[in-house]
Amino acid sequence: MSRSSPPSRSAAGLKVLLLENVHTSAHELLLDAGCRVDALPNALGEDALIERLRGVQVLGIRSKTQVTARVLAACPGLMTVGCFCIGTNQVSLSTAHDLGRPVFNAPFSNTRSVAEMIIAEIVMLARQLGDRVREVHGGTWNKVSKACVEVRGKTLGIVGYGHIGSQVGILAEAMGMRVVSYDIATKLPMGNTQTLGTLEELLAVSDFVTLHVPATPVTERMINGEAIARMRKGAMLLNASRGSVVDLDALSRALRDGRLGGAAIDVFPEEPEENGEGFASVLQGAPNVILTPHIGGSTLEAQANIGREVATSLVRYIEVGSTVGAVNFPNLEMSPTAGSHRVLNAHRNVPGVLRDVNRIASDLGANIRAQMLATDASLGYLIMDLDQDVSTAVADAIGALSTNISTRVVY
Repeated sequence: MSRSSPPSRSAAGLKVLLLENVHTSAHELLLDAGCRVDALPNALGEDALIERLRGVQVLGIRSKTQVTARVLAACPGLMTVGCFCIGTNQVSLSTAHDLGRPVFNAPFSNTRSVAEMIIAEIVMLARQLGDRVREVHGGTWNKVSKACVEVRGKTLGIVGYGHIGSQVGILAEAMGMRVVSYDIATKLPMGNTQTLGTLEELLAVSDFVTLHVPATPVTERMINGEAIARMRKGAMLLNASRGSVVDLDALSRALRDGRLGGAAIDVFPEEPEENGEGFASVLQGAPNVILTPHIGGSTLEAQANIGREVATSLVRYIEVGSTVGAVNFPNLEMSPTAGSHRVLNAHRNVPGVLRDVNRIASDLGANIRAQMLATDASLGYLIMDLDQDVSTAVADAIGALSTNISTRVVY
């Protein structure tokens, strides 16, 4: 039996709630698996989310919905959460982990869309196109070449050389740019990208600096006044990662006094929950600044790919227990065993759990056909295939152990 063909559609009848206009590609995959899908176009606040999650087993969100510890604790029937985006900081990952609920995201699907936008913005900043477009729309003809340059031969510094950063580097090289990168983890450079040892070294040599890092305590305001002072005079900054990474007040001062030559900002420390008027930023009106409303991954292709990527992970977890790609959970996948019954168990990672589980299966007359265990510091995740139709009894007995976090039968 192939890995992609489980013995039954164990997702049948499970209720899924999708928020924030998750792409229809996700709906199609979940419906095909037999799930009942309820969708809303907007995010929900904490109380409304708790109320709406009654009877729901699977939650799908994008970047606005906050799945807090309180939400997770108040919804014991919730099995898993899918973030239809790259970031997962809107979910209390530690609480989800401790409750035995894997959280999935889409780390690959919008890579190209973000990379293409960054390249477009580099050219726009180099030619001051944002200012010229605004002026002509306002009736002003201002044909100038001062401080306008080609990007060929210029140095692009990439901070965070992951999926997006490396794609940006490939595209930039194709345009004749020199590319340098910095990452706290060792990454194999692609093309002719030169890896630098410190952020300070990158800032000092780059004509353009683009940020592609997650929101962590380490990256909080990593581009502050001190970092900006290390950049080349007239250099330009691009941020399509997280709004917490850049000190916007310091950036605004550097732009208005001519220390920096321009900026493109797609993410902000505080962003509106809905489209509409009223947004304000200290960067508004600064020279040669491109401001966009968090649209780096907002293409038809990216949203469709994200929908498929996350929905596939959710269906795989529901149907066969695969946690490959989960950001807060031991990653484990085991091919289905023909004619078997599968039990999944998350438990506290203490000595003797596997012994107790195997004893339960043996005492109930079930032969273990296949078994895999993965652990982290505090949690163990077990997939077990039995050859006797006593899986419910086995699961009930395992669920009664003091070490149990969650147990379910998938088929």
